[in-house]
Amino acid sequence: MIFKDQRVLVIGLAKSGISSIKALKEEGALVTVNDAKTEVQLESLISEIKPYVVDSIFGSHPEQVEGIDLVVVSPGVPLDIPFIQKIKQSNLPIIGEIELAYQLCKGTFVGITGTNGKTTTTALIGEMFKNAGRDHFVVGNIGIPAVSRAKEATHKTTMVTELSSFQLESIVDFRAHIAVILNVTPDHLNRHKTMESYVDAKARIFENQDETDYLILNYDNEITRALGKNAKSKVIYLSQKTLLEEGVFIEAGHFVIQLGSERITVCKIEDLFILGAHNVENALASIATAHLSGIPVEKIKQTLMTFKGVEHRLEYVDTIKGRVLYNDSKGTNVDSTVCALKSMKTKTVLIAGGMDKGSTYESLFEAFEGKVTAMVLLGETQHKIKAEAFKNQFENCFCVKNMEEAVSKAYELSEYGDAILLSPACASWDMYENFEKRGEHFKKCVHTLKG
Repeated sequence: MIFKDQRVLVIGLAKSGISSIKALKEEGALVTVNDAKTEVQLESLISEIKPYVVDSIFGSHPEQVEGIDLVVVSPGVPLDIPFIQKIKQSNLPIIGEIELAYQLCKGTFVGITGTNGKTTTTALIGEMFKNAGRDHFVVGNIGIPAVSRAKEATHKTTMVTELSSFQLESIVDFRAHIAVILNVTPDHLNRHKTMESYVDAKARIFENQDETDYLILNYDNEITRALGKNAKSKVIYLSQKTLLEEGVFIEAGHFVIQLGSERITVCKIEDLFILGAHNVENALASIATAHLSGIPVEKIKQTLMTFKGVEHRLEYVDTIKGRVLYNDSKGTNVDSTVCALKSMKTKTVLIAGGMDKGSTYESLFEAFEGKVTAMVLLGETQHKIKAEAFKNQFENCFCVKNMEEAVSKAYELSEYGDAILLSPACASWDMYENFEKRGEHFKKCVHTLKG
């Protein structure tokens, strides 16, 4: 794809939008930036992008797109809004930041998606590449736009890329040599409207693969298992529950790789540094990806035994008078919070709530199993979750206005030896710019409480 002298409209001034603008300018494109937020709301970012754009439209979308050759849309912009539909009707090409990165990159892509676990898995795979001395970048939904590293990559570089359904919606030619779908459970239904549309978005990760590529799927998840029949690539299954004839699985408490006639025992589950059954699943996917990438088994084992996890995912924050506080702000859906609760070994006070993504919360209370003693709720979903709690005969719920009150109330409700867990089961956008900001604020409140 040629960008020189092309008039490009970039919609959405977030991390990926800013990186796209800079990359396009470097390629000689004439960039116009558009964001529905006002100049006042975007004040801190406008000065950064000013040298890279020829025009800007803030506070609304442009009335017409005549003279535009290409549209690059940020993942936070829904593709079904009237303005985007109007662009589609005009037959203008629309791509996202991931597609732009792919077009500019000489490296090979490894793509990781799924409802839960993709950040940890992406980071774990990246650590395996690092320990093996392999040229790579860890990019994507993990917080580093792929396009910001695309031009630095050589033919020897692997782009270890976390991919959300929002990013996959706008690909065209993007092709991952190794694609991973960890699991699919209900999420983002406010954006995708139906579960079928959400699954379709996830499945786009392998639509451009061929028989020389690999697709790693979770055999234990019915939805991901079924996707294998639609793949042109070589499908590798992983499982915690089934001894597979071929794949990566658990046998007698060990991680095992069985591909063709090759059988490798990697290490014991108990050797895994990070806790929780969900992290066993993440480790299986990472082992499969690293092995298919040619990383020696001793480097895979070394990484599994030393990797300490990622920030905002069951992150230990502090201990205050016997209460252990954990930051799981990355828990942005119900299934993710259920995984976090299963990892708790003591009585727990749960802080939850945030932006409503159209989820239901019944399965959250099924996971309490007598472990959760109280809930502190905040954000726009607090009353919805509280109503579901009462339906499930759990009445020790308290609604608060902000994170400061949440941490203080959770401490008040806890006892010596308890855990206090922030795992919202909701997106952050009703109160915070992103889940990272929410987690950082939680940690700040914890440190303030400790005094």
